[in-house]
Amino acid sequence: MTVIISIIIILAVLYLLAIMPRMVHKPDKTPFMGVLYAHRGLHDNEGDAPENSLKALKKAIDRGFGVELDVQLTKDRIPVVFHDFTLKRVCGAEGKVSDYTYEELLQFHLCRSEEKIPRFEDFLKLAGGKVPLIVELKIEWTDISVCELADGLLKEYKGAYCIESFNPLGLIWYRKHRKEVMRGQLSDVFKKEEGLKGPLYFSLEHLLLNCVTKPDFIAYNHKYHRMPSRQICRRLYRNLAVAWTIKTQQQLDMRKKDFDLFIFDSFVPKK
Repeated sequence: MTVIISIIIILAVLYLLAIMPRMVHKPDKTPFMGVLYAHRGLHDNEGDAPENSLKALKKAIDRGFGVELDVQLTKDRIPVVFHDFTLKRVCGAEGKVSDYTYEELLQFHLCRSEEKIPRFEDFLKLAGGKVPLIVELKIEWTDISVCELADGLLKEYKGAYCIESFNPLGLIWYRKHRKEVMRGQLSDVFKKEEGLKGPLYFSLEHLLLNCVTKPDFIAYNHKYHRMPSRQICRRLYRNLAVAWTIKTQQQLDMRKKDFDLFIFDSFVPKK
């Protein structure tokens, strides 16, 4: 019995060490607090301001909302603001963003609008430090070159921003090269939401890679707010908790006790 208890204690300690986020030398989170974040801008994919467009950014700024956006690379390695790796859903075109140069991407429109896929550089110029930004780095597999190229633009940006990614390689890059930038691990219950299985997705779902990524915040699907690892990170380690993606005022009101920051979509929250 003593051996079993000892094994349980050791496993519990190893688990707590595995999910431990950054505990020292944390960047200042103050600029991000008390702000609601418009998912891909304050967008309407049926109107003239579709997701991740400059118009959606401007609408969010005009209403005083922060913005969550997505960055990936074109074939000629230009950082652009676009969520999906493929063009089909938003642009009705075949192939991936990375299959086209930026000039070639200009032939496509975003949803039903006249808006085009914006360069990250232009997005930052329009944002102009007016509202805080949550920048999601889109890293499909192991090519993390988007980190360095996006960071080259962010270094010149004067406003508040942080980065996040589902891919832990992006956080590892920032931990190594830009420790002063607030970084966040995106996560979800992958098996239920996307049917994704295996050791990697299990580790990400339960935040077992925090020991190497050392995130400053965990951005989790708000539907799974009771996930033990997420709750331990927030309550025991006082890690910042970000909810994605809130779709109604009721959801926002219900989750206020479970998260610190909120990314919203499909409605305009009460302030």
